[in-house]
Order: sequence, then C-alpha cells, then structure tokens
Amino acid sequence: MVIKHTQTSTKKWEDRVIAAQEKETDSIMSLRPKDLDSYVWQESLKKHLKVAIQSASIRSEPLEHILFYGPPGLGKTTISNIIAHEMWANIKTSSWPAIEKQSDLVSILSNLEHGDVLFIDEIHRLRNPVEEILYTAMEDNHIDIMVWKGTWAQSVRLPVKPFTLVWATTKLSSLSAPLRDRFGNVLKLDFYTESDIEKIIKHNAELIGFSLTETCLEKISKRSRGTPRVANRLLKILRDYHTIGKDISDDQVLQEVFESIGIDDLGLDYLDRKILDIIWTKFWWWPVGLNTVASAVWEEESTIEEVVEPYLLQIGFIERTPRGRKITGEAQEYLKIMK
Repeated sequence: MVIKHTQTSTKKWEDRVIAAQEKETDSIMSLRPKDLDSYVWQESLKKHLKVAIQSASIRSEPLEHILFYGPPGLGKTTISNIIAHEMWANIKTSSWPAIEKQSDLVSILSNLEHGDVLFIDEIHRLRNPVEEILYTAMEDNHIDIMVWKGTWAQSVRLPVKPFTLVWATTKLSSLSAPLRDRFGNVLKLDFYTESDIEKIIKHNAELIGFSLTETCLEKISKRSRGTPRVANRLLKILRDYHTIGKDISDDQVLQEVFESIGIDDLGLDYLDRKILDIIWTKFWWWPVGLNTVASAVWEEESTIEEVVEPYLLQIGFIERTPRGRKITGEAQEYLKIMK
C-alpha cells in the first residue's frame, strides 16, 4: 500500500503525529532520563556539561548560565531538569507567555533561592524591556526597577540570590547580542542519529512494559525524524495498537499502522508531502517564496519555517535560496515513487 500525498487541508500542524512540539496529550515526563549517565545525547556536549557541573560543585557555586538552541523536541526541557538534578538544586520552569511584563519576571527572580535553576522556554519571544531586566540579574545578582512615575520616578535596586539561568530557543539569531554574551555556555542540540533513537525507544519501551523486536525498533527510529519526542509518541501509539490485540511484531501489521497515521518510511507526513508536491508541480524548478508556499497549503509562514522545514533541510529535500524555496532532485525522485 502506498501512502498518498493528497490530504485534506482541514488538518493543522498541531494534529501531526510527528510534530516536534509537545502536546497537551503527551505524557512523556515519566520517560525522561533523570541524570546525565542515562541521557542519550551528543557525547561532546555531554562531556562538557559534566565538567562544568563538577567544577561548579567543587567551587560550591551555581552553574554558569546556559543557552540551548536547536529544533524543538530534542530534549532542552529534559536536560534542564537533569542539570538541576545533578546540581542538587530546585528548578523553576516558565515560558514567554507567562512573562508578558517586567513585573512578571521580577516576581520570578525575587523568589529564587540560592543555586536554583530557572528554565525559560522560547526565550526569543521575550519583549526587549523584559529581557533587559535580566542583564544585571545574570551578571551582578540584582535587578533595577523603576517605581512611581513622572517626577516622582526613581530606580530601586533589588538583590537576587545567585542562580543558574537555562534558556531554550529554536531561533538563536533572534536573540540580541548583549543577551547572548551573558551566557557562559551556548550549546546547540542537533537531530539524533537513528542508533541513538533506537537506544531511547528500547529503554522507554522497557519502562512501559512493552517489548519490541529489532525490526520494530529500526522502523520506529527511521520515522522519528531524529527527534526523541516523536519517537516516544510513536512508541505509545504502537503500545495502544498492541493493547487492543494487534501483532506489532508482524511487519505487515506494523506497516499498516504507520500507513493509518500517514507516516511513510522517511518519517514524512501529509503536510511534508503536500509542501513538496506543491513546490514541484506548481513551480517546477523555479524558487518559490515562503509566503506563497504558506498560502498554498493554508499554513502560517512560521509553521513552515520552524516546524516543517528543519527536517526537510536535514534530509536534503529542499533548499533555501535568496529567491525562495526549491526542492532537490532527491525530493523529486521521492515524489515519483509516492505517486
């Protein structure tokens, strides 16, 4: 059976099984590793963090502020919790929607205890006035706020206990240079290899009491887009089919399950195929602007740029040129097979 790439336009990217963003229906916290030794990750960054944590512990000081950047779903939240665990510290978690005003951030910072880890997701969305409060908090352990207004306005300095700020972003270029320079560690998270994904799936399957064959592990890893969050979601879907009596160890049954949720051998779904097909059939070899692609598939530009494109670029199916997006020869061969 061949997965067709013509799908209804009523589906949104949030409905995608392979969406890297975390969903409200996801309950993967129990599957997240608790320490660095059990965390499957790029070894060079893992070694760097171990050294930094050991050094900070010997000096009895908070860890240097850390900035993680990279595509969603690669473990920025998980590694933040691991850092807190390794430092024997409490972690406070927030995100940009909860920090609309300067007073929101002042409230969070003033309630931190010595050595706490403050994790803030999607840092690039913070407004500039809010961001500026962090400068002195990160470097000098105090914040300056203005009270009153007009001629009565005056600056008040509030002390902040030493803490570790861990920030995550999918768009490093959107951060201002003064803010980036205040992080002692700027670390990039990249897509995982298939072998690493297999290790994660095998470990997590054991945690939920679900046995998988080597073939099944391999097929899940190939469809996980190098993203642990997607791998965990696929694992739980297969667990559900197994629970109702489907023999997941049977290759034919396994293939039918993946086809039923619209995911092919490369991990592409209806939205990926629709974008590739439109660029190819409507514009041929001509570059097409992001706005045009977004209008053609009824999606927002940011959705395509931040959610869909990273993986298509990773596998070499599209190119970003000064004049717009183009699909590659590999993508054309793929579409010919899928038709």
